[in-house]
Amino acid sequence: MPKARKHLISLEATPYYHCTSRCVRKAFLCGIDEQDNNYEHRRQWVEERILELGAIFCIDVCAYAVMSNHHHVVLHINTANMHALTPCYIYEFTTVY
Repeated sequence: MPKARKHLISLEATPYYHCTSRCVRKAFLCGIDEQDNNYEHRRQWVEERILELGAIFCIDVCAYAVMSNHHHVVLHINTANMHALTPCYIYEFTTVY
């Protein structure tokens, strides 16, 4: 049975996490596929988005790699920044996103 995320993440154990996500059905995230379709333009967008979301969510991006059909990120949960957030900021943030 699947576990809820709040039971999988333990900041007491470690604030560092290696996450990965891959495309399905032989789809390409970036690079050139078997039919010579070029998806390389997506690589820069994915890299920029990873860094942007890291800054928004109090997460430090330690390392990342964007491959043709998947990506890896090594993340550090920045608890100091997380605890410094005010309830007003959190409310405003959740209404925007």
